Parts: sequence; structure tokens; C-alpha cells
Amino acid sequence: MIQTRSLSVRIGDQPIVDRVDLDLPLGTITGLVGESGSGKSMTALAIIGLLPHHAMASGQVLLDGHDILPLPESLRCRLRGKRIGMIFQEPMTALNPLMTIGDQVAETLLIHSGIDRAEALAQARDQLNRVGLPAPRFPLDLYPHQLSGGQRQRVAIALAIALRPDLLIADEPTTALDVTTQAQILDLLHKLVRDEGMAMLLITHDLAVVAGHADQVAVMQAGKIVETGPTEAVFRTQKHAYTRQLFAASRHVPSLIRSDDPQPLMQAHNVVREYSLPHGGDILRAVDGVSLTIHRGESLGLVGESGSGKSTLTRALLGLDPLQGGQITLDGRPVTAGRSMPRDLRARMQVVFQDPFGSFNPRWRVDRLIAEPFHLTGYPPDWRNRVAAALEQVELRPDDARKYIHEFSGGQRQRIAIARALITRPQLIVLDEAVSALDVRVRAQVLNLLTDLRKTHGMAYLFISHDLSVVRGISERVLVMKSGRIVEDGPPEQVMDAPRDPYTRQLVAATPRIPADWFPDPA
Repeated sequence: MIQTRSLSVRIGDQPIVDRVDLDLPLGTITGLVGESGSGKSMTALAIIGLLPHHAMASGQVLLDGHDILPLPESLRCRLRGKRIGMIFQEPMTALNPLMTIGDQVAETLLIHSGIDRAEALAQARDQLNRVGLPAPRFPLDLYPHQLSGGQRQRVAIALAIALRPDLLIADEPTTALDVTTQAQILDLLHKLVRDEGMAMLLITHDLAVVAGHADQVAVMQAGKIVETGPTEAVFRTQKHAYTRQLFAASRHVPSLIRSDDPQPLMQAHNVVREYSLPHGGDILRAVDGVSLTIHRGESLGLVGESGSGKSTLTRALLGLDPLQGGQITLDGRPVTAGRSMPRDLRARMQVVFQDPFGSFNPRWRVDRLIAEPFHLTGYPPDWRNRVAAALEQVELRPDDARKYIHEFSGGQRQRIAIARALITRPQLIVLDEAVSALDVRVRAQVLNLLTDLRKTHGMAYLFISHDLSVVRGISERVLVMKSGRIVEDGPPEQVMDAPRDPYTRQLVAATPRIPADWFPDPA
């Protein structure tokens, strides 16, 4: 049993985690849920001893009945990796870009086991095989940037489980993954817990993931555990008001607006985009003869798993990548890559990325960040007034313009990203996984905001997401992409409820769901 007793974390005088008691039995999965800022990740970092320098922890973290919280750093280092492992949310930042995947998995074995390099690499090979990265397709000398997001997450799992730790902490391990990869990763983690008899603390904002995999759940609000117990019992009863709020937000669907303008805004005809692969010069056709139409004011959803070609197609539609075949037009004018595309045409399209923090210059204030697209059209004399108006449109204050991006929460940063996209008054906004990293309550707020903005400005959306429930709620029409091709196109109710293509049926089947009978009777 791994336990925390009255575990608290403070930064200065501010309590972040407040007297948290958790029991983490071996062979079980404990879900820890709550919105951003509730203290979930700080709890995990306190357990493993990776708190930032200005944070102070108190209470107890019991391993084999001994409190490891007051141990010196040298002894904590002996526990990390060997007794307690951690899978971080973003594997690209958790993995060392200068080390091969074989060396990164072997490093833990070399540090804690005292074996030689050859034996460590052999065991690393076994661990990578185990997590679904078999030889010879995934040799040990690959670097993280040569793998997809799901494959990088598998490397992070192999690293975390290399020494079969007693406790595995998984902090949002599948947030950025498509539904089929997410299902594979979660099934893998579930099997590892059962086979190895380890305990797992699964931190996530996705209640459906917890419903499908956690034996017990703890609900966290403002640093405190407000409800805990067996997963099914907590989900059925929802005794605490905050638990009920999370459930309501998870089922929230914005009011869908139907566009009534059949005129095409963007058209792609037989688009082809190819890449030369390293180590052999083979050609990968990432987009293979795609044709599509986005109508004026329409919200179009695009779904598909990692590697299906969604991002490559998006870059082509935005005029960021050249084509090897086909044509793209916006309002009848050709979309081309590079300087040949007129600036005024480029300003008619904007994009909101998954990670707003990574897409902003942290040295700029918010007013400059939002006004950045004006370099395409020239800064109007009243640009500061336009920035203030854009902030108000996304329900922020005009005086937020003088702050820096690190001063905002994740949901607020995404609102600022949307304000930046609005500033040139575009005809089309591409939303690339724009809500996948947000907790359920903030996601509901952002989806409502996007719906209201579309109603007000009449612009079109291309909404790219691996979350089929979100796509269903915000899209009038859905495209399903596989291996560079569009395999299904139709209204969301047809695509989700009666899919024609086997691949679409596979996506729908992989989507996590909370059993309908777990929801309490509204009466």
C-alpha cells in the first residue's frame, strides 16, 4: 500500500494542496480528477519529490510504511524510477531530444541496476517490444522527433515501467492522443498494473477514461479531496456538488448552428502532399487525392488517428506547405505556399493551436500577441482598440492586454489564442485540437464561446479533434480521414451513429464512454 496522509503543498502563503489522504493499493488503478488548478499534478509531484524549488510539502507519503517525504534528495533519487515511476502529459518535453529512445530507456536500468550497457540495451529492447514498439520497425537508435505522439508516449511508458515500480503515476497520459491510440495506451497500462501488481495513480480530466479503467476515484477541488470511493459508486451517487458540476460539463453540448449559405468558401480538389522519408529515400504520400468543400459559415469537423494526414492536410489548406498535385482555393482565389500567396488572402484564414502557450512568444505582452496577425494587413490606427474589443469578445478584460501569457490559466490562454485568430476578421478559422488539453468545465465554456462567435461573425470553422463527442457537438458535417484519404463524409449523427466505413466504426468503438446507467436519475 502506498499512502498519503495530510499531504499539503504551499507556495509562499498560498495553499495548493490541502491535507490530501490517498490510499493506493497494489494491483489497482486510482483515478484523480478535477479541473485545471485543482492541485492534481502538484499532488503527484509531491509524491515523487519533483516539486518546484519554491514549493514546500508537508504531511506524509508512506512507502512500505515509511515516510519518504523528509528524505534527502540523494535517497529520493534512488526511489524515482525504481520504486515510483511517472509518465508525464507531454512526452516530447519529457524525453531528451538528444538521446536515442534505446539510451533513454536503458538509462534507468544503468542507474538503478548496476548492469552493463549491453545488458541495459537488451532489456530496453524487451521493454519497447512490450509497449508495442517492436524491432525491426522501431530500432533503438531512433530519436523522439522521428516518432508520432502515440509512439513517443509508449517510449515514456517503457521508461517508467523498466524496473517494475510499486507506484506508477500517469499524469494525463493520453490527452493529446487520438481515440484508437488512447484506447491502446490505456489497455496497455491497465494490463501492466494487473500483470506487475503495481499501483497506478491516473490523473485525467476525462471522466469516461476513469469510468473505463479506474477501480477507485478521488475528486479534487481547490487542493482538497471532496469525494472519494469506488468509481462506480462515486459516479452513480455524485454526492458532492462539484462532482455533479464536472459530470454536467462532461455531457455539455453547445447549441449547434446550421449555416444557411450553400456557397463554397474553400475548395480542395485532388490534393496530394508527399514527403521523402529518411534512411532510404522512400516517398510517403501523406495526403492522397483529397477533395473537400467548406461552405461559408459552416462548421466542418475533421477526425482521424495520428498519422492519418489531418495535420498535413491542414498545413496545405493554410498555405504553409507546397502541393505535389491538386489545387486549393479560398473564395475562388488560389491558395499557394510561401510568398506567392497574397497577404490579404492569407489574413482571411487564421488558426488556433492545441497548445496556446507554445504558440505564443512569452516575452511579448498580450496586446502584441493578439495584434501579431496585423503584419499581414498592416497595423490600423485603432489597433489597440481592436485588441481590447477582441479580448471582450472572448470574455476577458481589456486591461489584460498589458499582461504576459504566463499570468493566465490554460483556458484563458486558449481564449487569447481565439482573440488573436479573430483580430483580422477572417472568413475561416482552423481549430487544431483547440480544446483537447482543457478540463471539462473550461472546455464547455470555450465551446460555447466558439458557437457564439460563429453566430455573431458568420465565419466558418474547420474543427480538428480526436474527441468525437466534441466534434459531434460543434460540427454540421464530419469528415473522417485515414491513410491520407477521406473515407467518410456526412452529418455527425450519420457518421457517429450509423458509420458506413469500417474505420469509422473502429473510431466510434474506441471512444471511451461512461455507462448510461451510471448517471443518477435527474428526479
